[in-house]
Amino acid sequence: MTSEEAAAARPRQDEQPVTARPRQGEEPAARPRQHGDIVLAAAIAMIAVQLVWRFDFIRRTYFRQDDFTFIARGLEHGLTWDYLMRVDYGHLMPGPFAIHWAMGRAGVYNDVLAHLVTLGLLAAAAFALLRLLRLLFGTRPAILVPLGFYLLTPLLVSSLSWWAVVIETLPFQIALAMALGSQVLHARTGRFRHALAVAAWAVFAMVFFVKAPFILVLAFVLTIGWFPGARRRAGAWLLYLAVVAGYAVVFFRQLFTSVQLTNDTVRPAFPDPGVAVSFAWKLLSAALVPGALGGPWQWYPISEDYAIAAAPRALAWAALGVAVVAVGVSLWCRRRAWLAWLTLLGYFVLADVVPVMIGRIVQLGPDLGGQELRYVSSTAMLLAVVIGLAYIPVLGEPDPWRRPAPGPRRLPRVRAALRYAWVPVAAAFTAGSVWTAVAYARMPLGDHVKSYVATGRAALARAPINAVILDAHVPARVVLPLFFRDYALVSRVLGPVAPNPVTWTRRLTGPVANPLAFDDAGRLRPVDIQGMTIPQRGGCTPVSSREKRFRLPAAVPDGEWTVQVGYLNPTPSTIAVRLGGAVTTVPAGKDFGWTFATVDGGGSDVGIRTTDGRTVCVGEIRLGVPRPAANGTPTPLQPVSP
Repeated sequence: MTSEEAAAARPRQDEQPVTARPRQGEEPAARPRQHGDIVLAAAIAMIAVQLVWRFDFIRRTYFRQDDFTFIARGLEHGLTWDYLMRVDYGHLMPGPFAIHWAMGRAGVYNDVLAHLVTLGLLAAAAFALLRLLRLLFGTRPAILVPLGFYLLTPLLVSSLSWWAVVIETLPFQIALAMALGSQVLHARTGRFRHALAVAAWAVFAMVFFVKAPFILVLAFVLTIGWFPGARRRAGAWLLYLAVVAGYAVVFFRQLFTSVQLTNDTVRPAFPDPGVAVSFAWKLLSAALVPGALGGPWQWYPISEDYAIAAAPRALAWAALGVAVVAVGVSLWCRRRAWLAWLTLLGYFVLADVVPVMIGRIVQLGPDLGGQELRYVSSTAMLLAVVIGLAYIPVLGEPDPWRRPAPGPRRLPRVRAALRYAWVPVAAAFTAGSVWTAVAYARMPLGDHVKSYVATGRAALARAPINAVILDAHVPARVVLPLFFRDYALVSRVLGPVAPNPVTWTRRLTGPVANPLAFDDAGRLRPVDIQGMTIPQRGGCTPVSSREKRFRLPAAVPDGEWTVQVGYLNPTPSTIAVRLGGAVTTVPAGKDFGWTFATVDGGGSDVGIRTTDGRTVCVGEIRLGVPRPAANGTPTPLQPVSP
């Protein structure tokens, strides 16, 4: 903290606490300074404890879902404008895209580096909030309450388990606190360099998170509400307006031109009013309010490594009641508490509800989307500031307290009651927050996905050079094919960690020798055509240019089928494989072997003929779907432990 910031954070003379007379030989001015040093030391200790506590949770997380897609996409592109400025389903995030690009070149799935970055961002966010609280309220014991809220709140829990969310929301929270701190300095000094700092932090946030423009709106509300006599200069507000306008132009241009994974462009639309209201209420009552009070206490896993809030109905209603009481007490005691809570409500509606409502609530539904804590995780920083503004007088704030009836003599007793009322509330909040975090940590988190990647890495290291590997989708617990399509293929997820060159194929075609496929654990196994088999009497059946029909044990519906044809040829040949009305031509080699044909058709028989007039001897025919052989020897023999 600079000398100017320290001066701004130092309590003014008329706000110094009344102290006993100094003893003989003791300096009267020493106590306030020592008092502030103790508070600062306590705050730093709290941040250190939080980092140790969070580290035990973060180290068990791993990359998930979007992370693999973003890293794969970063490996496919250069660090270009088009790559960085693609709007991904409503999110303009060149900063995270740049980090994913770098992550792909720093070990691909370097979870240790990701954990260190997460801890660094958490520490920076906590110290940024501490700076802001000191600038707003001075270095007084009361600031430890909102700081402690931010350090413990479960609103951050689920987002900390998802790397893509971490590098969007934590830089935003850092920028939010730093920008508001600079705005406090600008309001008190009128110096334009602080306004420039506010704008710079807002731009920094815009690089990472779509909610960033609201930082400048919050700076405006903070100044108007708590610094009515501030030295306002039009230049600062024009600068902020120019930053927001510039961002809006870039964002909307990219929004309507960026091509999504579905090969479509975004078409924002408001959902049905009933769905919108239901989602907003659910997000408030099931996510934000319980999370702000130490909940949701229970989780609903939607995968092995992620869960959404599942607060018991009774506790959710109790949390709403406690929230109403907390807001009511602050409104009764503090003159400007109404503006603090109104600011939070406005931010919640405009920044948390509306973007999700426009972008993806139709796909998620109001119930599932409304229980998603990551949609309000970035609000934790603002909520900590609002708690401070609602209960703690800002330095220099004129007449901050309302006078309770019947007269001013009761005011000291009310203040004394409030001074100690937070203790049981803080104890309950701490217990609930720890309980909630421990409940989330009971899940496997990233263990299974990390094991899959580590096993796949080991399998590829032992695979023959230029081995042919079937490029199928990875298990849904790793990357959901429904959402991420081709980025859920094994070649996109495990291909980047292959130490030796291999050949990936979506369809088996021709005489492929010893094709391999990954099983659900990440091990390589021989490919087996799972379906039906047509054996041949006498070993093989001669087939020439006249089609020979081989009846199937049962008819198959129209679809994509792989036909494996065994052969014994004196010379290489080419055969045509027919299924229904679909025909595929593939080569058949010399001597004994097999060839594969992928046919889009259906019917009750398979027709085979040669196209070059030669005769081939067709052996066993298999028709079905290529899968890793259940009885084949896997590589490695056992999955790698995380």
